[in-house]
Amino acid sequence: MPDLSALSPEARRWFWAGVVVALYALFCLAVALRETWRGQRARRAAEALSQGAGEPVLVTYASQTGFAEELATATAKALSDAGAPATLKDLSAVTAQDLTGRALFVVSTTGEGDAPDPARAFIRDMMKGPADLSGLRYGVLALGDSSYAHYCAFGRSLDAWLAGQGAQALFDRVEVDDADPAALRHWQGQLATLTGVTDAPDWTQPTYHAWTLAERTLLNPGSPGGEAWHVRLTPPQGATWQAGDILEIGPRNDPARVAALVAALDLPIQAADILSGLRLPPEDGELGALHGLSIEALARRLTPLPHREYSIASLPDDGGVELIVRLMSSPDGAPGLGSGWLCRHAKIGAAIEARVRVNRSFHAPETTRPLILIGAGTGLAGLRAHLKARAAAGLRWNWLVFGERTVAHDYFHRAELEAWKNSGLLDRLDLAFSRDQAERVYVQHRLRACGDLLRRWVANGAAIYVCGSLEGMSREVHSALVDILGAEGLERLTDEGRYRRDVY
Repeated sequence: MPDLSALSPEARRWFWAGVVVALYALFCLAVALRETWRGQRARRAAEALSQGAGEPVLVTYASQTGFAEELATATAKALSDAGAPATLKDLSAVTAQDLTGRALFVVSTTGEGDAPDPARAFIRDMMKGPADLSGLRYGVLALGDSSYAHYCAFGRSLDAWLAGQGAQALFDRVEVDDADPAALRHWQGQLATLTGVTDAPDWTQPTYHAWTLAERTLLNPGSPGGEAWHVRLTPPQGATWQAGDILEIGPRNDPARVAALVAALDLPIQAADILSGLRLPPEDGELGALHGLSIEALARRLTPLPHREYSIASLPDDGGVELIVRLMSSPDGAPGLGSGWLCRHAKIGAAIEARVRVNRSFHAPETTRPLILIGAGTGLAGLRAHLKARAAAGLRWNWLVFGERTVAHDYFHRAELEAWKNSGLLDRLDLAFSRDQAERVYVQHRLRACGDLLRRWVANGAAIYVCGSLEGMSREVHSALVDILGAEGLERLTDEGRYRRDVY
C-alpha cells in the first residue's frame, strides 16, 4: 500500500474511491459466481429428478414462506427415488401445456384465505377461464392453519377448479393443518401408492403409544383372494376416535429375521429391540459392511421402518379399535410390512405402537341426512364404523353397497350386516360378489343398475361415502357416479361435503 500521508487530500480521495470500486467489483463477481454455481446445482438437481423409466410427474408449488416449496422438493425427490421422473416447477411458471399426464400441486394458503403471491400469475392466466384438462390426473396437498376462518382456501379452490375442467383426481385432497406430521405422512403414503414403493422412510417420526393386540380372526378361509383378518387392538388410556378416523401403526420386522441378523452380526441380544424397528438389509445381501458396528452405529446406518395406515372399523364404545387387514405379500412372497406384523408376526397380547389420525374429510355428515356407503374388500372397515355410529344414534335411511369375490368365503361380517338389514338400520343392502358368476359383477355395476333410485336418494339429501382401493374400485365407482349424477352434480356434492372418500 502506498504511503497515503505523502498524497494530497484530493489524491487520497481518489485512492479510496478506487478501493471502493475494486471491492464492489469483487463483490459483484462473487455474487455472479454464487448464482452461477447455484444455477448449476439447480440444473444438476433438476436433471437428477428427471431421470427414471416411470411415467413422468409434474410437481408444482405455490409457497409464501418456503414450506410448500420444501415439501414439493421432497415430493419430487421421493418420486424420483422411486423411479418416476419428476419435474419441479413454481406454479407461476406452469402453462396449459404442462397440465397433462400426472401432476401434483403443493400449495399453501396465506392470510385470510389468500393464495400465495407467486400463484397470482397462474390464477390470472389459467384459473379465470375454462380449460380442457381431461388429460390431467392430479393430486393436491393443501397447507393451511385451521385457526383461520378460510382454512386451506386456495388448495380447496384449486382442487375444485381442476376437477371442474375435467381433470381426474388421483386421490382425495390432503389437507395439512399447521404442518401436522400425520397429514404429511398421509401424503407420503399417497406417493407410495402412485409409485408402488412402500418402504420409503417417513419424512417425520411420529410419537406412538403402546396399544395391545387383543384378537385376530381370519375372515375368509378358503377365499380365492388374499387373506383378510379382523384385528382388534386395546387402546391406551385416554385414546379416542370417531367414525372415519385412521389408525396409524409403527410396524416391526419378523422376529425370526431380526434374531438371525443379531446372530450373523454377533450382536448383544438387546440389539434385537432396536433392529425390529429398522429396515433390515436383504437376507441375501452383503453384511460385511455392518460387521463390527455398535448398536448406535447400526441405528444410524439403517433407516426406520415407515408407518402403515388402516381405516378404523369400530367406535370407542366397542372397547377397542377394530381393523380389517388384507395380508399383503412382497415380490419374494414374504408378508407385507404392516399386514405381516398385525396378521402374522405379533403375538396376541403384544404391544403395537400406534396412534389415531383424525381424518376430518371422512367424518360423518353433521345432519341426519340419508347415507349411501360404497366399498369393496377391506374398505368395509371405514363404512362399518359409520354404520355403528348411525345405529348408536338411531339414524335410519342407510344404504350399503359392498363387493368382494365370493359369497361363500368373502362375505365379511355377514351376520352383523344382515342383522342390520333385518332391523331396518340398513334400508338397502346391495352385494356384488365378482367370482360367483361367469360375468364379473362389481359394485359399480350395482350402482348403475340402481341409478334412478340413487338419484332419488341424492335429491332427498343423501351423502355418499366411498371406502376402499384407489386403483380399480374407487375410480370405477367415481366414473359410475359421474354417469348417474353428472359431473356437475357430483362436483356440487363434493362442495357440499356430501361426497367423501377414504381410498388407499
